[in-house]
Amino acid sequence: MNSSLARAGDEALVRTALRAAEAAPSTGDVPIGAVVVDAGGRVLAEARNRREDLADPTAHAEILALREAARRHGDGWRLEGCTLAVTVEPCTMCAGALVLARVARVVFGVWEPRTGAVGSLWDVVRDRRTNHRPEVVGGVLADECAAVLEAFFDGHREPG
Repeated sequence: MNSSLARAGDEALVRTALRAAEAAPSTGDVPIGAVVVDAGGRVLAEARNRREDLADPTAHAEILALREAARRHGDGWRLEGCTLAVTVEPCTMCAGALVLARVARVVFGVWEPRTGAVGSLWDVVRDRRTNHRPEVVGGVLADECAAVLEAFFDGHREPG
């Protein structure tokens, strides 16, 4: 579960997710971006966090991207063979959703030790009790992904 498992296109996928995160208007949403590609590398969906924008606690970048990808993929809700790339390790809700969607691979940038559910705090995706366990590649472009978050939080902290 490290960058040594990364495929040649994983950095490009995380860069696409970074662009989605950085394209976010100043709605107060944490700049996290996600992209879903099919087995052939065709982009099915790109999304950014929109919880504040939509007043929806489930509007994480991963959830929005999974919804759109499922609509476009053509196999109902199943995203078999697809890869989800995201700038930050998915939370419990997002990890559960990508397992249920049957995503084949999860590629992410920076680890999230406080809420991460793909190996940090929890490991939802490799729980032996689930019937689907995607491949996980973490730490891809971690420094670049962390820099976007740090810039956001630096701008939202009160001086003091």
